[in-house]
Amino acid sequence: MRPKEDTIVAIATPHGEGGLAVLRVSGPLAFTVANLCFRPIKKQATATEHFRGYSVHYGHFVDPDTHTSLDDGLLTVFRTPHSYTGEDTLEISCHGGRANTLRLLEAVLRAGARMAEPGEFTQRAFLNGKLDLAQAEAVADIIRAQTEASCRMAQSQLAGALSQEVNRLKEELIGILAAIEVTIDFSDEVGELEYAPLLIRIQKVQARLHELHTTSGKGRILREGLRLAIVGRPNVGKSSLLNALLRSDRAIVTPIPGTTRDMLEETTHIGGVPVVLMDTAGIRATEDMIEQRGVERTKRAAETADMVLIVFDMTTFEPDNFASLLNEIPPVKTLQTLVIGNKIDIANRAQSEALRSSLPENVPSPVFVSAQTGEGLEALEAVILERAFGTPTLAFDSVVVSHARHKEALELAMESLKEAERTTLLALPGDFIAIDVRGALDALGLITGETVTEAIVERIFHDFCVGK
Repeated sequence: MRPKEDTIVAIATPHGEGGLAVLRVSGPLAFTVANLCFRPIKKQATATEHFRGYSVHYGHFVDPDTHTSLDDGLLTVFRTPHSYTGEDTLEISCHGGRANTLRLLEAVLRAGARMAEPGEFTQRAFLNGKLDLAQAEAVADIIRAQTEASCRMAQSQLAGALSQEVNRLKEELIGILAAIEVTIDFSDEVGELEYAPLLIRIQKVQARLHELHTTSGKGRILREGLRLAIVGRPNVGKSSLLNALLRSDRAIVTPIPGTTRDMLEETTHIGGVPVVLMDTAGIRATEDMIEQRGVERTKRAAETADMVLIVFDMTTFEPDNFASLLNEIPPVKTLQTLVIGNKIDIANRAQSEALRSSLPENVPSPVFVSAQTGEGLEALEAVILERAFGTPTLAFDSVVVSHARHKEALELAMESLKEAERTTLLALPGDFIAIDVRGALDALGLITGETVTEAIVERIFHDFCVGK
């Protein structure tokens, strides 16, 4: 971890041409940098080091050595501790463009700042108590959000929804520990430990931890995207379905079987949920080496997908088609499988009923669509959302676990409380129960950062972009 005493600078806007660019400066020498690099347009203006916090000033940015003008723009001032990082912070708004922005960056570096590392501004906000670790991770999630729903989830976590819930659980665990320890230290005054009410309190925390843990699948999908593998025999309309869901002609579509020989991935969104669509090679026995490799990739895609869309051509469907195709697809969980009957615009009713009746009892009813005309696509999208989230329209929950790190911490907490429950049921001495309750408390501290190691902090912020 680099010293917090350093003053850091980074370009906070994307590189390239643009109307404006912003450089962010934070640290104890921020106003020294301003004195050397900024000249207010008003000659009677207050000296730079006396600028008030939350104030904006127009002037010229100059070379700290030659004092020649480099650009004109705005200097925004944030004073410690009322800034994003908790330190004295400046934001330099200048004209965009790579050459101009780099010229100003070099001037600030010569004035005494150093280049910020990835995520160092947010890391300082965490170290200075402006954000906890879960909120800091939400900053990166907002930047990377692909859809409105993903952004809303990240903003909710930045506002502290998850942290507040975790802190409530930690308070309850602290209360449980206090109830145990008072009977250890003052048993003569307060009496012996009462196991029945203690067990109820432990089980209530367990139940809430389990509820939070169950949101992790939904949270991961909102953050990373729902991976859908489109599989089936050649020429059943897999590529046409991909194009229909994308609302664009991305995949080549021909009446010739085996057109798709490799896997094609495209990203879109369905009902506000980021979705990664995987168009795969048709599954069939073939002597063509290239097509064989495509089929193998299809099977790997089915194994790794969140949901497998098994597509059938309703104009050629026969009852044994389903069983024979399933034998060639790697085993998938029932909830991961969605059967789709395509080309219903030219199929007859009997073929649709044949598909419906050929499905095993544990496979949900098929969805019938026409990738060519768009018929049934809205119903298909609603079913996909319902299978992924339990509802055909996305109902956003304010408290969602979206990081694998948070999920693992919850699992550690649940394991500790499960052991605490066992020792309580056995009416073992309070010291034994307290050990596991403390273990759960420490596990929850990993989410908000109280018990996290420096190595984990470094790894988390290393994945941030420079300038944030």
